[in-house]
Amino acid sequence: MSNLGKVLRFLYLSFIVLHIFATTVLAQTERAVLVIDVEGPVTPIMLSFIERAVVEADLRNAEALVIRLNTPGGEIELTKQIVQTMIASEVPIVVYVWPPGGFAASAGTFLTLAGSVAAMAPNTSIGAASPINGTGGDIDETLRAKIENILVADIKGLADRRGEPALEWVQQAITEAKAANATEALELGVIDFVAEDLDDLLAQMDGFTIQLHGETVTFATAEAPVQFLEATAIEELLSVIANPSIALLLISIGSLAIFYEIVNPGGYMSGIVGVILLLVGFYGIGQLPVNYAGLALIILAFGLFIAELFTPTYGALSAGGIAAFVLGGLILFNTNELSYQLPLSSLIGIPLFMALIFGFGLRKVMQAHDLQAITGAEGLIGARGTVKVALDPQGTILIWGERWHAVSTDGDPIAVGEPVKVIERDGFLLKVSRMAH
Repeated sequence: MSNLGKVLRFLYLSFIVLHIFATTVLAQTERAVLVIDVEGPVTPIMLSFIERAVVEADLRNAEALVIRLNTPGGEIELTKQIVQTMIASEVPIVVYVWPPGGFAASAGTFLTLAGSVAAMAPNTSIGAASPINGTGGDIDETLRAKIENILVADIKGLADRRGEPALEWVQQAITEAKAANATEALELGVIDFVAEDLDDLLAQMDGFTIQLHGETVTFATAEAPVQFLEATAIEELLSVIANPSIALLLISIGSLAIFYEIVNPGGYMSGIVGVILLLVGFYGIGQLPVNYAGLALIILAFGLFIAELFTPTYGALSAGGIAAFVLGGLILFNTNELSYQLPLSSLIGIPLFMALIFGFGLRKVMQAHDLQAITGAEGLIGARGTVKVALDPQGTILIWGERWHAVSTDGDPIAVGEPVKVIERDGFLLKVSRMAH
């Protein structure tokens, strides 16, 4: 055998040994559990984050991807895209409704059932996925039946492995807005575990068997390392903007900034900032299903606040604006796809703050109307001067460093040095009266 052949044989055997060694090491390495936190309404940002997490879990060859979920629901089409992403995942996905006090309402019910494993923390809830119309009320019976039938078919497809009680309940979650707490959901078979925390969940899952793409998978999670996948800075920022309270606050502040630019023109900066805040706020609103009746009421509220400046009604329009804002906020995010209640602090605080600002602006406008003019012809009325040439009845006075012809309105002569007050102006002649010393 030539030297070249010996070298090639050595390299080949070395490759085989390294391959066997690497395979053995990797087989003995414990696969990690990847965990992400998903909170708030279903938005395109949530979809993007979950898609990235699924890809990352596959790249890391993770034991499982745990989605800690807390959502009031959201747009159905986006929810379907997330469900499709979860079902197609090569890594088992565990949906864990968390923290205690959280919920998987409306579309969140679909996301929970789309997981290979479903779990809930104590004092959490799931369900209430009944469709309503865009104003928060009941919809036409025929249309409602069509929507319900589609949603029931979809959710039954996700829950068909969970038994008859679970199938009956998920149908009622659509048709009757049924909801269940963690204990009830476990008894019905809607979920697999009730876990106090993540460690408890992983301990209960150890040895649990599921079917994934036709293959049997048994979890080994008791001692598996846990890795957290955090949202990027951009995802965090967009999530904050898409928060209903923040989006509404940005729109409110933007409106105030533009209002300030209108009443104090020339600076441009407040107008630019206001437009930017409005655009960002409307972007956030655009990520969510919006009740148009609620949006109309909030726009009406802004209109009433502005109208108060130009048609003073001593607070009546501002009071109407506050009422419209509160009513609009109550139903703004209550649609057939999302049921979200703005915090009371936002519902009351934002319109009160805006009413105070507009009220302050109104007060300044009215004060400006009441101020005595200090320049021009009008500024002379009420001004004080000193007699330089006796008024008998006409003479000359000194006012603002200028000499003016003046006539006494008192009928009596006014001596040199006497203080006088301008009562009226007639061209270049001022009518004055004597002032007390």
